[in-house]
Amino acid sequence: MNQINSKDIKSEVMRVILNISKSLAKENQGALFIIADRDKIEGNYRLHYPQIQFAGNLLSKGMDSVVEKLAMLDGAMIFTSEGEFIAYGSRILKTDTLIGFGTRHSAARGITLYNDSFTAVLVSEESGWIKVFQKGEIVLETDSVDIEPSTLDKVSRFLTNHDMALLASAGIAAAAGVAAPAILVVGGAYMVVKTAGSMISSALKKEKK
Repeated sequence: MNQINSKDIKSEVMRVILNISKSLAKENQGALFIIADRDKIEGNYRLHYPQIQFAGNLLSKGMDSVVEKLAMLDGAMIFTSEGEFIAYGSRILKTDTLIGFGTRHSAARGITLYNDSFTAVLVSEESGWIKVFQKGEIVLETDSVDIEPSTLDKVSRFLTNHDMALLASAGIAAAAGVAAPAILVVGGAYMVVKTAGSMISSALKKEKK
């Protein structure tokens, strides 16, 4: 698998998880997805349930429906960045308290602090919001409202590749030295909530016209 294809697959995995998360949020269901290297996550979770073995991949046809159902069970679902299924119903052992929030937030923060290559996607059943954690921080929040596929694709690629050139190609200017800026999506209206400046907001709004 060459580097370009690997990046495309990783961003597609992120896109599918964000779409599943939006479906769960619409149903007021909570969930936690972890994207991690198989070897590095080993020993950092415990299973709540006996595991059904899946031959398919998250990107396999129809697998998104299966994942959506399994995500409703207590515990996190874990995938590799290539979409390979690792586990479901998992208790994450690396946690770090996020004041004012519950166990899912602690797990999402803790596991992404433990290894900065991991990503956690959390669906809050209380608020219906979806939060993406990287390096222990919330880098993106979105509600359950569907957004245009082209915008979701750009956001997914940026979250997985952290490619500033990708933002520039979309007409988005970011401040020098800034890593992943947080983007807040509220009912289809985009606002910047961390650094990077108002150019991100205006560029994403322009794309919707």
